[in-house]
Amino acid sequence: MKHIQKVLICGLGAIGSIYAVQILKHKDIDLSVLVDKARLNRYKKEPLVFNETEYCFNYVTSEEPFEADLILIATKNNALEYVLKNIKGFTGKDTIIISLLNGLQSEDRISELFGKDRVLYSYYIGHTSTRTGRHVYHDGVYKTVFGEKYNKEYSDNVISVKNFFDKTAINYEIPVDMEYSRWWKFLVNIGYNQASAVLNAAYGDFQKSEKVNKIAIELMKEAVEVARACGVKNTDRLIPEVLEVIKTMLPETRTSMLQDVDAGRETEVDIFAGYVCSLGQIYGIKTPYNDMFLKIIKAIDDKNLTQQ
Repeated sequence: MKHIQKVLICGLGAIGSIYAVQILKHKDIDLSVLVDKARLNRYKKEPLVFNETEYCFNYVTSEEPFEADLILIATKNNALEYVLKNIKGFTGKDTIIISLLNGLQSEDRISELFGKDRVLYSYYIGHTSTRTGRHVYHDGVYKTVFGEKYNKEYSDNVISVKNFFDKTAINYEIPVDMEYSRWWKFLVNIGYNQASAVLNAAYGDFQKSEKVNKIAIELMKEAVEVARACGVKNTDRLIPEVLEVIKTMLPETRTSMLQDVDAGRETEVDIFAGYVCSLGQIYGIKTPYNDMFLKIIKAIDDKNLTQQ
């Protein structure tokens, strides 16, 4: 199995910065952050500030490639194609690629270009980090859920990443049924990211108001029907398990989608409601809540775009 020494991070935002700062603590790890020339100049002038500490990383562009042992993709979904184009020079036959992007589609897209044997499924779950300009704040409560689709026995790639996370003290979990786990995280996004963006609701609003929480539940119910049609097992457990986790979220925290709306950034609604609605059409499942939220959030995106 591979010993991970050279790591490339793509994306230094609210999620990517958590991993970059943690890995940087280990001086024997060769860490680089992929940037374009505009970001390179900006980061040099205005470095990332994480929990009030300023950090400088080894920034590289696609013009100075090397073979990475591990590539962590932590951008927004709308930057995925750009990233995939620019990491080609960093991938060798043994490079492991992990996508921390929201949604269910990025791993399949990465596999199309680089092969399934290089890609592990993964997602971030924990307290939402807050990004304001170059400042990121996070309380350290999170874990990285990763693995092959099914993990009764660990593959060499899973063991390599596990050993790396152990070494760098990155919190993780390797579920036996990663497919179920991915849909569980997807439901969090479907219910709470989308409802928060429309209702301007922090997690505390969902915790305190039954009517507010009911909107998220209705959105998730449609996604559960779609998951069942896709062959996901134990779908009756999905919503109850999501509800238990939502109770533990910091009440004042705003979801990543609501932060996008606050900042006038384009949301990721296409990979949430858009994906549920498209699968609903394929399987003949009605998705009225997600249909409506797709229209509303797209309208919010358009409104924000016209104001820039």
